[in-house]
Amino acid sequence: MKYTHILGLCVTVLLVGCLDQQISDEDVLDQQLLAAISKTSITGSYQHYVLPADNQLTSLPNIDPANPLTKEKIALGKMLFFETGFGLKPRYNELTGTYSCASCHVPSAGFTPGRFQGIADGGIGFGYSGEMRRKEDQYGSTDVDAQGVRALSMFNTAYVTNSLWSGTFGSQDNNIGLEAIWRADTIAYVNDFGYKTLETQNIENYTIHRMTINEETITKLGYKELFDNAFPDLPKEQRYSPIGGSFALSSYLRSLITNQAPFQRYLRGEKTAMNDQEKKGAMLFFTKANCTSCHNGPAFNANTFQAVGVKDLYEIDGSLNTGSADKRNRGRGGFTKDERDNYRFKVPQLYNLRDANFYFHGSSKNTLREVVEYFNAGKAENPNVPADQLSSNFIPLNLTNQEIEDLTAFLKTALFDPEFQRFVPDQVMSGNCFPNNDLWSKQDIGCN
Repeated sequence: MKYTHILGLCVTVLLVGCLDQQISDEDVLDQQLLAAISKTSITGSYQHYVLPADNQLTSLPNIDPANPLTKEKIALGKMLFFETGFGLKPRYNELTGTYSCASCHVPSAGFTPGRFQGIADGGIGFGYSGEMRRKEDQYGSTDVDAQGVRALSMFNTAYVTNSLWSGTFGSQDNNIGLEAIWRADTIAYVNDFGYKTLETQNIENYTIHRMTINEETITKLGYKELFDNAFPDLPKEQRYSPIGGSFALSSYLRSLITNQAPFQRYLRGEKTAMNDQEKKGAMLFFTKANCTSCHNGPAFNANTFQAVGVKDLYEIDGSLNTGSADKRNRGRGGFTKDERDNYRFKVPQLYNLRDANFYFHGSSKNTLREVVEYFNAGKAENPNVPADQLSSNFIPLNLTNQEIEDLTAFLKTALFDPEFQRFVPDQVMSGNCFPNNDLWSKQDIGCN
């Protein structure tokens, strides 16, 4: 009996010792990770990467003084983004009222196109997440509203100072001193209005994407009262115009903050929000892989431009309205006309990439693992990009296969906010199907 008691005591001590060691190891990993995160932060604290809660959005940067953030504007913009009723300038009348902003920025595809290239006017069908969108037969390849680069995600755009891969929109930050260039540009002339980047781009988007927004359409579709509630102090000639529409859309877009991702919960103190593999991947992200040498903003974006030598969109069979001479292939240089800017593209944010299906400006990669492998190799795939244009940070990383898996896990799951449906309205005022309202999309979506 005595020996049994002693044996039981020894086993208990061993188990407690093992548990203490496990807890200690986990604590050490967390301490090391938070230290690594803080070291890369431009503020010296991991708090730099903490995104605001949904009820703290007024603390966001880059809010235009002319367009203070309000819940009324966000609610209005939430419907406008998905409203197909404003699509009144299609190339062919058969597709009137069938497309919206969300045609190319599908929430379930990370607010990116569900296929390699987004199609607004000229597209039909949807599939599950936009992957079955295709050109309508009567449209030629240059008739469609399809961009020559992959549409960027709308998540965390509050941290963007100059939008598009080229940084074209917005009169401030990177575009200071480029007045002569934007005034001569067919779309960037709106920078002269002096608004922040989101407001500026969204004003022009109504024209680019063949939409009509005025008092007549706003009233007909049932939005007039919502515009009045959102903009009681805005003159009517601006309120019922692309300016009012842009102000609402921009407010909504600023609210698309991925604050429910496991990494965000981890930073707020929930240490079990990420598993060990994701934590190891995070450690690589902030150390050996050196991802924050470029992705150093709060949402892992940056308002800088880097060349990493990926292929262009026109190289994919079936691409529309683009080609080898497309100035968008030159990235920032296509806008500034400065050869030193050629092939440099804006550093994008990294949240909710799991469902994006295509990556880089030319959709040249199909999985996040392929993206990690590309950066690990540190070798350009586009022969048109001169070696001396490549970013000095684009070098081989020498990651092991296990490290590639760990880093991919961090990007794929720890940076994924699963509650993204909170950003989607239950309905739009027109009663139309959304994000598309053509016959084929209705069948795919189950909306009739």
